[in-house]
Amino acid sequence: MSGDDDGTTAAGAAPTRDQGRPATPERLRGSPGFLARRIYQAYSAAWLRHVDTTLTGPQFAVLTAVREYPEVDQGSLAACVALDRSTMADVCRRLEDRSLIRRDTAPSDGRRKLLTLTEQGAALFDDVTAKVARLHAELMDVPDGMSDDEGALSALLADLDRLAERWEKVAEG
Repeated sequence: MSGDDDGTTAAGAAPTRDQGRPATPERLRGSPGFLARRIYQAYSAAWLRHVDTTLTGPQFAVLTAVREYPEVDQGSLAACVALDRSTMADVCRRLEDRSLIRRDTAPSDGRRKLLTLTEQGAALFDDVTAKVARLHAELMDVPDGMSDDEGALSALLADLDRLAERWEKVAEG
């Protein structure tokens, strides 16, 4: 018996998971960056499967911000959706190419682009928002129709928001 037959491993051997793949080393499991990337990869895959295969998470974030702040310039919205200015410009260009937003030149400053949802963009936003809500409920293990009575989910999201702010400050130097 090799040790693997009964779920144990030989002395010094790395523990294994399904199908003989090595388990994630503890050093990585204790790395915040690794875990954040793992969560992001899982979220991206879940998004593709449950929400939309052509609209990306960052594009949805931009649509959400434009819905919340119509006719605000794209440079101002970039920070609130956690995109750098060049990525924001690219995302907005793609949304405009799909007729989901309109980018108008600001009358007072020809360099600024003011963003507005189109009717098509508003319809897609409404459709995708419902799918996103279902995905988030499933990811956060909130049963259908249940509320966050004890505030556990709200507390976790607040902790994640504080962590994101901390990481952003560290990244800025």
